[in-house]
Amino acid sequence: MPLSDLSIRNAKPRAKPYKLSDSAGLYLQVMPTGAKLWRMKYRILGREKKLSLGKYPDVSLKKARDDRDAARSLLADGGDPSVEKKREAHARQLSADTTFLALADEYIDKCAEDGLSTVTTTKAKWLVSCLGRDIWERPIADIQPFELLGAVRKIEKAGKRETAKRALSLCSRIFRYAVATGRADRDITPDLRGALKAPRVKHYAALLQPAQVGGLLRAIDEFDGQPATKWALKLAPHVFVRPGELRQAEWSEIDLDKSVWRIPGERMKMKREHVVPLSRQSVEILTEAKSVTGRGKFVFPAMTTKLRPMSENTLNAALRRMGYSADEMTSHGFRSTASTLLNESGLWSPDAIERALAHGEANGLRAAYHRGAYWDERVRMAQWWSDYLDGLRRSAAH
Repeated sequence: MPLSDLSIRNAKPRAKPYKLSDSAGLYLQVMPTGAKLWRMKYRILGREKKLSLGKYPDVSLKKARDDRDAARSLLADGGDPSVEKKREAHARQLSADTTFLALADEYIDKCAEDGLSTVTTTKAKWLVSCLGRDIWERPIADIQPFELLGAVRKIEKAGKRETAKRALSLCSRIFRYAVATGRADRDITPDLRGALKAPRVKHYAALLQPAQVGGLLRAIDEFDGQPATKWALKLAPHVFVRPGELRQAEWSEIDLDKSVWRIPGERMKMKREHVVPLSRQSVEILTEAKSVTGRGKFVFPAMTTKLRPMSENTLNAALRRMGYSADEMTSHGFRSTASTLLNESGLWSPDAIERALAHGEANGLRAAYHRGAYWDERVRMAQWWSDYLDGLRRSAAH
């Protein structure tokens, strides 16, 4: 007698599993736990097999019968319902493993294992998050150029042109990884070349007149903020490094006896170690700082804890307190000041200045040559520059 919903609901668990038959091989197995499981019994090539069809009431009586009929139709065509079910489950798992988000996570994890910095991998994850769920959940091989364009244009329309550009560049690397690992046929991002608006060029405000620089140096001398902030402000004009490289400086990188600061590649924009010659004035500033912060990890620790470096807004906030607006001077502007005035002096080769600024060199052999060839000139230039800054400071006092 076929089952009914009422007979199924009234079925009570027993000490051992038991069956309630429906028809054409379909039955319900009632477990001691109270679970009620749909099963189908069938024969193929003389062997009896069983097919699991789900759990009642998640799978209704009608759905169980429809699934049984579909399985019997497959049997009639020479197929095996159990094998087909495993194939479908594998396809679903494969689809889940080949979504854009799955490939992005896998690629970023690989980059981390290859030595990419935590800062860079965190930024990559953030860029992926900006693309949105419509892209995340799609099998990467099925994503069409217009779909990816729609995702990056949402970022662009929010006024984040540079972020949109970086997100598309990351997508290209993820697609190439998917191609290399057999999960996609091609990188579709070249199809989008020219589709995004060009990012607005960002210029960092800087003081470029010697008299203005002298006034800034005098203002730094008179700054009454936190000691670590003042030391960072005093050192910044002398060493040409980026603000992030300065504020994250660690004592283990600095050899005051040899007047050298070695910034590891993972903290550099170009991912190569950058060696900074320290002038006499730079060593004096660092020696003073070491008497206070030298027992900790960071040269310029945060105000609230020695376990973290100074925050990225500290130096700019200090410049604002000193009366310099964002349109006049920024912490990044110290690099522009040095680059401009050193080039205008005519005393130093442009290549030595570029090396001091740690600007990238496309040719690897040429870059390696530059790192060694211009070291002596950079040492002389660092001392000349610090002496020049001292002269500007003295002139501003009159």
